[in-house]
Amino acid sequence: MSITLSITENPITENVDATNEELVLAAQQGESEAFGELARRFEHMVYIVCWRRLRNHDEAQEVAQDVLFKAFEKIYQLQEPAAFPGWLRSIAVRQSINRSMRRPPTIAVEPHTIDRPDCRHTAPMDSLLVKERSSQLQEGLGRLASLDRSTLLAFYFNGRSLLEMSDDFAAPVGTIKRRLHVARKRLAAELEYLQAV
Repeated sequence: MSITLSITENPITENVDATNEELVLAAQQGESEAFGELARRFEHMVYIVCWRRLRNHDEAQEVAQDVLFKAFEKIYQLQEPAAFPGWLRSIAVRQSINRSMRRPPTIAVEPHTIDRPDCRHTAPMDSLLVKERSSQLQEGLGRLASLDRSTLLAFYFNGRSLLEMSDDFAAPVGTIKRRLHVARKRLAAELEYLQAV
């Protein structure tokens, strides 16, 4: 069956038996009703993909609407009309991942922590362990070579970015990354030694 579209006629939307490919081609030629039929056919699939990632009905519905809107805007970019379901699914996955990354982290609270009257003070044993770890860290840093120590201090204690450290140390960012990696391994080895002693 061959479909010819004209501005005055709209055979696709009058025929709900049109294939997905025919609807895609019509939508790419500006037939919004054709895309409406595609949206009707695939909205449940899009919602399911979003819900599997987000596990929240309201968010999944909202993202599914965004996915269909984005697909409507970008349908002219789809080169193979038969690939529409997979293309739409990939948009749904990307949009869901983007939404989940922008979400504030969920903080789980154990019931016994709510019952505790004052959580601001740490237990004496916890305080001792923190002090011991801190002193071991300081001692481990002291045992490192100057370059390793200054690299770790700049990044972890002074909050310098890799670009800032690249300027500070007059070295390429790749070199700074390698130095951080090597310095972390050396510090870990020193800490293991100190804990064994």
